[in-house]
Amino acid sequence: MLDKRKIVSCVLGILVLLSATCFAQNVVLLDAPIVEFPSSTDSNSPCHWDGDTFYIFNSQGHPFVSSGSDQFHLSNTKRCEFDNTVNGGRWIECTWKADDGTLYGWYHFEPRGICPGSKLTAPKIGAAKSTDNGLHWIDLGIVIEAPPEIDCNAKNGFFAGGNGDFCCMLDKQKRFMYFFISTYTGNLDEQGVAVARMAWIHRDNPVGKVWKYRDGKWDSPGLGGRVTAIFPAQVSWMREDADAFWGPAVHWNTHLGCYVMLLNRTRYKPGWPQEGIYISFSRDLGDPQSWSKPKKILDGGSWYPQVIGLDTSAKETDKLVGKRARFYMHGRSKHEIVFLREGEKPPSATTSAPQTEQH
Repeated sequence: MLDKRKIVSCVLGILVLLSATCFAQNVVLLDAPIVEFPSSTDSNSPCHWDGDTFYIFNSQGHPFVSSGSDQFHLSNTKRCEFDNTVNGGRWIECTWKADDGTLYGWYHFEPRGICPGSKLTAPKIGAAKSTDNGLHWIDLGIVIEAPPEIDCNAKNGFFAGGNGDFCCMLDKQKRFMYFFISTYTGNLDEQGVAVARMAWIHRDNPVGKVWKYRDGKWDSPGLGGRVTAIFPAQVSWMREDADAFWGPAVHWNTHLGCYVMLLNRTRYKPGWPQEGIYISFSRDLGDPQSWSKPKKILDGGSWYPQVIGLDTSAKETDKLVGKRARFYMHGRSKHEIVFLREGEKPPSATTSAPQTEQH
């Protein structure tokens, strides 16, 4: 049994002052007992509920699904199966359960053989659907792809171009699914983090139905179209000293009444180093320019920052979060994150327990 007094005694509050809309003035990171996802993690890890069962997907070249009573009690880990084979790896980075129970998923795809003699690739984004909570997937095809501009002399160590490392969010009216994508192709104003969207009614036949945001309009094709980045790169991804935001993770925050985005940033050094974790806010998914200027909440850290809400009665996930959540990086959590409205005082202790049963 965990001694709650020890939790309190080990709490470290990291207070980050933010100037943004959505009434957010403070974000607090509190030290908490370590929690790790049950499978290797190399991307965002989406989750959902089916009744009282919590499901999460972890991917490292291929997705695995685990389930349990909540994020702290996960087991029954199984390899996901697709109805086709592809020449490359797939990472499931976003899921959304429709009203009829169908689970829709979107994956980051890294094709092999893009640059012969090199490990460089150019990611794409594909869609899939499942009727058994993600154990088996029907591949619906590639829906987001960068313009065919491949630079096999790229110095970042991973990508010669492409669109990938993304998340997605359905608007409240269930009209559009929005994709927040990392872009590794084009001019500086195209590289960084950009947005695309698809009418939700096209979710079963999504190929050719996604449109990218470009010059204030949603009229650039998801397949091969150009973008206007909402957070453009400062130094090109093709250089070894790239300076750019990437890997967004977006959720709706019920306590703040707005959308929250967490971001990675690499800066100035070879090897895709993590300079820090940043946060941004918006009230309107349909207005890509409404996102606030990213503010740093943590120096360094690891790739793939995301949060998972703690309120099981509200069925919180990585996409729906309240005042408090677990803060993960690279599939590991050692902090609780607290979102505070203006004037709210930061807490001094965590409320979430560590994972005690994991197989």
